Amino acid sequence: MSTTPAHLLASGLQQLPLVAILRGLTPAEAPVIGHALTSAGFVLLEVPLNSPRPLESIAALTSQHPDLLIGAGTVMSAADVRNVHAAGGRLIISPHFDAEVVQQALRLGLACMPGVATPSEAFAALKAGAHALKLFPAEMIGPAVVKALRAVLPSNVPLLPVGGVSPDNMADWRKAGASGFGIGSALYKPGQSVAQTAAAAQTFVHSWRSMA
Repeated sequence: MSTTPAHLLASGLQQLPLVAILRGLTPAEAPVIGHALTSAGFVLLEVPLNSPRPLESIAALTSQHPDLLIGAGTVMSAADVRNVHAAGGRLIISPHFDAEVVQQALRLGLACMPGVATPSEAFAALKAGAHALKLFPAEMIGPAVVKALRAVLPSNVPLLPVGGVSPDNMADWRKAGASGFGIGSALYKPGQSVAQTAAAAQTFVHSWRSMA
C-alpha cells in the first residue's frame, strides 16, 4: 500500500476529515496533546509555523506518530516548505494560494492544501497541483459559497472550511458540500489542559460521525 503524503491525505480524509490546527503548541506539550488527539481519532495534525519552535513540535509529533499525516500550517514560502520537510512534516497548509509553495511541496513529495476564497483561486490552486483546498476564512464566507463552489469544482476535490467551525455548525457546512474541516481554537488553545483538549476532540469526532 502506498504511504506517500498524498495517499495519506486521501486516506486520512476518508478516515476522519478533521485537521487539528495546533496554533501555539510548544514542543514540550506536543507529545501529550498529540496523544490526546490521536486517541480521539484524529489522523491529520497541523502545527502553524507562527507557533513557538514549530519545527521541533512537528518533529516530535512525526516521531511519535509515524503512520499519521502531520505537518505545518501558515506556510508562506518555498523555504518554509523545505524546513517543514527537513523536520519530517509531510503536510503543507497555507492561508492563501501561492504557486511556489505548492510547487515546492510537490517537488518534495508532500501533501499540499492551500487556502482559497474564490473560484479563481480554487482553480488556480488545482492547476498548480494542490491535493485539497482549504476554504478560508470560512466564517466570512458561509455554507452558501461551499454549495456554489461544489457546482463547479470537480466532485473529487476535497474542500475543507477553516475558521469559526464548531460542533454546532458543522452540519450546515457538510450539507452544503464540505468534505471536512480544519479546527483551531475550538479544539486547542495555548495553555489548554490535556483533559480539555481530549474532551474537545471527542466532541468534534462524535459530531462528525453522528452526521455520517
